[in-house]
Amino acid sequence: PPASQNNEQGSTLRDLLTTTAGKLRLGSTDAGIAFAPVYSTGTASGKSGRTMPNILDDIIASVVENKIPPNRAPKINVKSEIKEEPKEDKKSIQDDCSKRYSDIPYSWICDKHVLWLRDHKNTNNWKLFKECWKQGRPVLVSGMHKKMNFSLWKAESISLDFGNQQADILNCKDSIISNTNVKEFWDGFEDVSKRQKVKNGETALLKLKDWPSGEDFKTMMPARYEDLLKSLPLPEYCSPEGKLNLASHLPGFFVRPDLGPRLCSAYGECVAATKDHDIGTTNLHIEVSDVVNILVYVGIAKGNGVLSKSGVLKKLEEEDLDDLLRKRLKDSSELPGALWHIYAGKDADKIREFLQKIAKEQGLEVLPEHDPIRDQSWYVNKKLRQRLFEEYGVKTCTVIQFLGDAIILPAGALHQV
Repeated sequence: PPASQNNEQGSTLRDLLTTTAGKLRLGSTDAGIAFAPVYSTGTASGKSGRTMPNILDDIIASVVENKIPPNRAPKINVKSEIKEEPKEDKKSIQDDCSKRYSDIPYSWICDKHVLWLRDHKNTNNWKLFKECWKQGRPVLVSGMHKKMNFSLWKAESISLDFGNQQADILNCKDSIISNTNVKEFWDGFEDVSKRQKVKNGETALLKLKDWPSGEDFKTMMPARYEDLLKSLPLPEYCSPEGKLNLASHLPGFFVRPDLGPRLCSAYGECVAATKDHDIGTTNLHIEVSDVVNILVYVGIAKGNGVLSKSGVLKKLEEEDLDDLLRKRLKDSSELPGALWHIYAGKDADKIREFLQKIAKEQGLEVLPEHDPIRDQSWYVNKKLRQRLFEEYGVKTCTVIQFLGDAIILPAGALHQV
């Protein structure tokens, strides 16, 4: 059908640019390519010349190779231009990897959806990572804490060095934000008796909101910044100087996303103690760039009203876990610190629709401009995760992050912690 009657969003960048070129008024270049004029034809002095190049139009002009009349839908010969990779099933991909990367210790977890690289020191990790990353899958790398100066990341060390700093602290139970001394947060990190109490006498479930972040992190914590950078997993991709780190090679005129680093710190054992695990320290959301999250420290709180380590382990075992993660839970040398639920970006619309439906069921107002994912207004508890699977076919990928684990997420992957 004509382009006007069809969905004009191309499935590839070339499709999109070519389709767009077909709709634009014909300009002219030396090569006779169809594109909208990108330069004015005169200057203030009246002389002919090209001025003010438009970057996007330059890209269109350079990529679109065939002259397409504006009144005719483009005929795109995708086969001649793009060699699409064959769609392999999970089993064939994994069989292929086991043959090609037999020198790399790794496993597949979460129903073969997440790659677990078990030896952070293996210099060939990035080759297997590349195979998995092409498919937009999360990756787990364990043992990063073995490369780090552990004393720098202890709660008392951070409190001692930066206790007089002011920061925003979020109470995850009621979403109230207060600005207070960082020392108050860290002193209660492992000593429940020093934690804030809310009006009804309950202990507050606090989270430091991205303190410090970006350049502040580097300026305020230079030793910790250097320790983190030298300990990043897969340096070919994750290091700021990595040869495969796209952000490091973008031209200067691009507006870059905030790549951090930032410190994310929260009390956790109170979450495990809540009914149905209704509270999270990070609600369901999407990041606009790829994310590397390293668990650098796990504190074990002591005092009245918190679960013991064995109690926390019991709660985690109630989750829908991969057999390998259950085995790690039973390993006394491993220390679990965070529970993640991850969803593929392709399921975002289904999840959004589901959450709006639940909001209506609960009598909440759903405004047209309301986006439950963008607003980070939901922590999807166990009962809702089950309904999401039963009613929309969206399966939750549950990952336990142990001390030293790095979780690497592709941009667009939904997650809560």
